[in-house]
Order: sequence, then structure tokens, then C-alpha cells
Amino acid sequence: MHWIDVAIFAVYMVVMLGVGFFFLRKNKSSDDYYVGGRGMGPAHVGLSVVATDVGGGFSIGLGGLGFTMGLSGSWMLFTGLLGAWLAAVILIPAVSDIARKKKLLTFPQLFEHFYNKKVAIVAGVISAIGYIGFTSSQILAGAKLASSTFIELNQQTALIIMGVIAIVYTVMGGIKAVIYTDTIQWIILMGGLIFIGIPMGYQAVGGYEAIAETVRPQMLSLTNVSWSTLVNWGITIIPIWFVGMTLYQRIYACKDEKVAKKAWFIAGIFEWPIMAFMGVLLGLFARVAADQGMFASLGFADPAAMDAEIGLPLLLRSILPVGLMGLMMSAYFSAIMSTADSCLMAASGNLQTDVFGKFFHVGKSEGSILRTSQWITLIVGILALILAGFMQNVLSLMLYSYAFMVSGLFIPVLGAIFLKKPSSLAAFIAMIGGGGLTLILILLNLELPFGLDANIFGITLATFLFVSVNYIRAQVKLQTKTA
Repeated sequence: MHWIDVAIFAVYMVVMLGVGFFFLRKNKSSDDYYVGGRGMGPAHVGLSVVATDVGGGFSIGLGGLGFTMGLSGSWMLFTGLLGAWLAAVILIPAVSDIARKKKLLTFPQLFEHFYNKKVAIVAGVISAIGYIGFTSSQILAGAKLASSTFIELNQQTALIIMGVIAIVYTVMGGIKAVIYTDTIQWIILMGGLIFIGIPMGYQAVGGYEAIAETVRPQMLSLTNVSWSTLVNWGITIIPIWFVGMTLYQRIYACKDEKVAKKAWFIAGIFEWPIMAFMGVLLGLFARVAADQGMFASLGFADPAAMDAEIGLPLLLRSILPVGLMGLMMSAYFSAIMSTADSCLMAASGNLQTDVFGKFFHVGKSEGSILRTSQWITLIVGILALILAGFMQNVLSLMLYSYAFMVSGLFIPVLGAIFLKKPSSLAAFIAMIGGGGLTLILILLNLELPFGLDANIFGITLATFLFVSVNYIRAQVKLQTKTA
């Protein structure tokens, strides 16, 4: 990579660190650090939401889907559109007023409101574990992108560089640094894709005729996807909009319910079709380039033997001239960093407020709690970095992290929204049973019926347990009254 590209990329990284340093002195309390003072507007929050949700899954994972499936891979982010809009209509009206009145900082604190402290602690642990995994997936995405682009850089070194930068500015600046850097990163990403990546990729592979001649016809169809894959994406991704700590932090950061709903509608339309088709198109271009032999000189003569997730970085490395490479790399790292920092804040908030804070922060000053928050964020970031060193597939790590949280938390959330007095015991058992089953099925790597995701079985068990325990508790109360 030319020194000009390296310089452009370095400037971008310095700017991100500068934003974190700027907000280091602005934060005076945990309220500032985790929910930005509760006065954010819809544009910043909406762009931050979609930047967080897309992230490495867009830049690396979705590009990999375009490489293997073609345009049908875009349906993955259609589930993001559905999830965002359903949350705007169902979830935000149910939690926004409660969050403002009770000064909530995290998602599990809602469980303490609707259920009890024990349920909130379990929810905090589940959420923290999920977001540590998801933070790792983003750091891994950045490392894959960097090591496939910078010839002299191996993946382990890239992991350390990406992880340190994301961790440092998040530790310093908190949620305000995250949201404002997300806005900057989103502008860079959109500009890079619209004006550099897509037009130059399209031209490099020879335009539509060359694409149609090179790939299988199914790659240009929107039906090249199985029903089980659609079900797996939907059941894993749609519910995350109801249990994602990163999203609750942004609901709390909005100044009112109307602003939050507007932000979620903005996020949904950017998810699909805008970002979905941009991601798979670039992945498709990478597959065409691979089939045309463009990557043979780089040691990838057989497209079928390639890791699909490195196709896109190899395409950019092959076609972009000096200067534009640095800009495009900054654009892709923007997507990755915007998710990594948000997930890091989520995991930190869960541990600080919902786990350790229940026992160790009573009577401490705001300044002391703020410093503890920063230390926890640093430790969580280091753990995520270590985990990333043991994983290879970005999209799998993302979906596993999603699945664990969704299986344990989704049904208790719905119970809190739709039932007047849901049972705390039912929520506790459903979280342990649903999340536990999903985790066991993932670790055992069993071949499940119809190729369905383990998450489906976890949610099914959680639903059965929640409904059963609620019914039994209701019957016991009824008998007690009539006795």
C-alpha cells in the first residue's frame, strides 16, 4: 500500500481518537457516559443505530454473502428493516417514558422494573457475554480487511491495531464519542461506497455483460436463498431490535419518544434496501473478479477455495489507485469501528450497572463511578480482543452472539410489554433455559432439522417455559385466593 494511502488512513484514525479525547472531559457522570445526557436528536441517533447494526457484518460478512449467494444475500438486512420498524411501533412506546422517569442506563434495568433484581442480573450477564462476542467479531472484521489489504500486515498484528484504537477512544469518550464518531464514520462510508467502491468495482469487472457472463444466473436473482436461511436470519436478527443493549442506550439517549421513533424509521430504510444492496453488489463484483482470475497473482487462483469474506478486500486492493485506496479503507473501517465501539459500550454498561454496580457502587460518588466505568470498558475491550484472536469467521461469530442474547432475552421482553403482571420466576427460567439450549446446540455443532438455526429451538423452549410457569403461578394464586 502506498505511503499516501497509509497517511490518509492514519489521519482517519487520529481523528477518531481525537473525538474520544474531546468527550473525555465532557463526561461528568455515568449518565453522560452511557446515555449522552438524554438529549440527542433523531439524525445523529438514527445514523448511529444503522452504523452500529451494519458494521463489520456489512463490510465483511455481507460482502461474503454477495460473493457466495449474489443479490439474494441482501435479504439478510431486510430483517433489519423489519426489526427496526417493529421496535419503533411496539417497543419504544412501551419503554421510553419509563426510561426517562427512572433514569435508566441499561436494558436489564427494565427487567428489574418489570420483574426483579435477580432477573435483571441474569439479563445483564447474558447481554454482556453476547456483546463481548459481538465486539470481537467487529475487531476480527477489521483485522481481516486490513491484513488482506496491507500486504506486510498479518491478521494478528491487525487485530491488535484495530482493537487498541477502538478501545481507547471508546474508553475515553463514552456514548457521545460513539454516536458522534458514528455520524462521521457513516458519512465517510456512504461517500466511499457511492463515489469510489461501487463505480470502480463495476468498471473493473467489465460492467453488466461481463457480470452476467461470468457468474451463475442465480447470483443475479433475489430468489437464490432457501426458506430455512430466511427463517434463520429473521428469527435471529429481528428480535435483536428488542433485546440489543446498544439500541436501548440510544432510546435512552433520545430526548423523547417521538425522536426515538423517528430515528428508528431512519435506521430501517438505510438498512434495506440502501446498505443491503451496496454490500452484496460489492461482494458480487469480488466474485466476478475472482472468476476472471484477477486474484491469481495474489495467490487465490481458485475462487471456490477462497474464504468468501476476503474477496471484497482483495477486490479493493486490486482495483483502487493511490489515494483512493486510503479513502476506501477508511470508509470500511468506519463501518467496523462504529459497531465495535457501540458493542463495547453495551457490554461495559451491562457489567458496570447491572452486575458489579448492584454490589460495589452503593454510596460512591459520580466521579468514582465514572472512572470505574472507564476501567470496565478497558477490561472488556481487552477480553474481546483476546477472543477475536481465536475466531476465524466474522459472520458466524456475529450470529452466535446474536443468537445467545435473543434466545435468552426475547420472550421475557415480550412478556414485559404485553402482560400486566408477568412472573419473575417465568422470566428467570425462560432466560436460563432458552439461552442455555441455544448455547449447548451451538457448542455441540449438531445437525439440526431442516438446517434451522439453534436459536429457533432456544426461543421455542423459552416460550414454552415462560408460558408454562406463568400459567402455573396464576393457577396457584387463584387457588390461594379461593381457598
